[in-house]
Amino acid sequence: MQPNEDLGTRVSGLNDWYRLNSATSVLRHALTDPAAGQLALVSSFGAESVVLLHMVSVIDRTTPVIFLDTELLFAETLVYQQELSERLGLKDLRIIRADPDEVQATDPEQSLHRRDTDACCTLRKTRPLARALDGFDGWITGRKRYQGGARATLDFFETEEGTGRMKVNPLAHWRPEDVRTYMEENRLPKHPLVARGYPSIGCMPCTSPVTDGDTDPRAGRWRGQDKTECGIHFVDGKMIRTGENA
Repeated sequence: MQPNEDLGTRVSGLNDWYRLNSATSVLRHALTDPAAGQLALVSSFGAESVVLLHMVSVIDRTTPVIFLDTELLFAETLVYQQELSERLGLKDLRIIRADPDEVQATDPEQSLHRRDTDACCTLRKTRPLARALDGFDGWITGRKRYQGGARATLDFFETEEGTGRMKVNPLAHWRPEDVRTYMEENRLPKHPLVARGYPSIGCMPCTSPVTDGDTDPRAGRWRGQDKTECGIHFVDGKMIRTGENA
């Protein structure tokens, strides 16, 4: 990334330039333009993760892919991650876990999620990801506007305040039907829990199926709590807002 260029200015310019471009064009630029710096794809290997993983495998399968294993995931997610990584030929998969000493000190019985979900996410997601991204200029996410909430005005590129990194959201403008069409046309395997009513999949203790009465595909995440994000898109515990991005 150009050292003398303000990241906010660069992000604004990229959003103007790529506003009408496809997700593939945005991702290809991010992965091949030296000025974008070193990027990693952070993937949950969840319900829709296969789309970006497939795109990366086509453009550059040596792209670092960071998978946060919280050690509280569904067994189906772990199997799906292994099978998908092999099928797509990902060359640089990095499985990240919480520091064992921190886990032993704060959550030896794996019960922290019952008392304080935010603290559990910080221990098992936010801190490990911060360590994993050290040295990268930015990271690629699978967030989309239709997921609602703070994601409703998401742009392709955004500034991650407090870190000096760029976040790239190639699928920001996609609709649910775009995801389905891409998966069908490329014959990509679905996460096995999708058929059981899980359109958004996180840790097992904090994820439940979505019911017919739910209008938000993420309604099954932290159901009944005033919580919609795990924290990896926060800085200092708060949602980051940059211009129109949230």
